[in-house]
Order: sequence, then structure tokens, then C-alpha cells
Amino acid sequence: MGEHDVSAAGEQHGDDLAGAFGVNVRRRREEAGLTLEQLSIRSSVSRAMLSKVERGEKSPTIGVASRIAHALGASLSDLVGAPAAAASGVAIVMRKNDRPVFRDPETGFERHIVSAAPGAGDAEMVVHYLPAQVSTGLLPAYPPGTEKQLVVLEGTLTVAIGGISETLNAGDSLFFQADADHGFANRTNASCEYIMVISRRT
Repeated sequence: MGEHDVSAAGEQHGDDLAGAFGVNVRRRREEAGLTLEQLSIRSSVSRAMLSKVERGEKSPTIGVASRIAHALGASLSDLVGAPAAAASGVAIVMRKNDRPVFRDPETGFERHIVSAAPGAGDAEMVVHYLPAQVSTGLLPAYPPGTEKQLVVLEGTLTVAIGGISETLNAGDSLFFQADADHGFANRTNASCEYIMVISRRT
């Protein structure tokens, strides 16, 4: 597959999405009738940080973004600005440069939404890029019934799930229940790329 390469257009699109994340957080918070203080308590994210995120002044790390999403009862893709599912049954195409991308400003971790219509079913597909020697840290548990499956395309990935650690190489795959804290790490000096499918039993 080669080194991860983002075009100038893709970079600009990702920058636009950082602002969209804050707008979506504020909209979801207001729809839920929550104050910044209430969301801060629910998410364990400081009020000051939430305020900066909502105003688009600060891009959150993947851990902070995940806690905000869970506290709002939303998926990270919802807050990043995933494309809405089409109402018709025709094929839906999403071009690479149109992917909604979440970038962790501290680590360089990237989460690309590649589901062209993520709201059309009970599953979504994302591509994760982990630079060398980068970890997401532990991410909060998803609601019960959430499952994750992944396949490593390039590099070596270490997955921690509820105290268990599995190391996967290119071509290896993994299924797990995501209702426990879990995290992803690249402990090597080469980048890692993997596809993940997140499904929710209804």
C-alpha cells in the first residue's frame, strides 16, 4: 500500500471538519438540553476544553473526542460530519478526497470515514492510520451490543481490550465486543493502517 499520503485537497477538507466537529458538538448538546457544565461532568472533559472545541479553537485528541461523543449518545462519525445516508436504494459513492477525516492534533492518528452511507445500516466502516510509536490511549467503552472487527492492511497493531493485549500483523484480523475500554497502539518504527467495521445490534 505504501506510505499514507494525503493530498492538499484532503488536508483542507480535514481542516474544515475540525470546525464542523465543534458545531456538531454544540448542536447535539443544545438538542439534549445540556449546559457546558453538564456535558463536562458527563464526559469528564473540562468545561474550558469543551468551550474551545465548540468554538473550533481547539481540535480534541481521539480520547477527548470519544468521551464527548459517548456523553452525547452520538457516534464519533456523527460529530465529525459523516455523510447522510441516501433515501433511495441506488449506489452511493464517496470519493477519497471527500472522506470526513478526524485527525488527532497531538499524535497524528487519523480516522477516515469510508462508509459512503453510514446511517443506512447498523454498521460503519473506517480506516485508521497510526504513525510509528503512536497510541490512541484507552478509549471509553461503547454501549453494550457494539462490536468491532478489524483487519490490518499495513504494519503491526497492538490492541488492548479490558486488560488483554493482542498483536496483529498485516493480514491479521480481530473481532471484539467494544463494551469495555480499549485502545490501539503502533509500537514499531513503521506506520500502521487498518480497516475497522463498527456494528451495533439493535
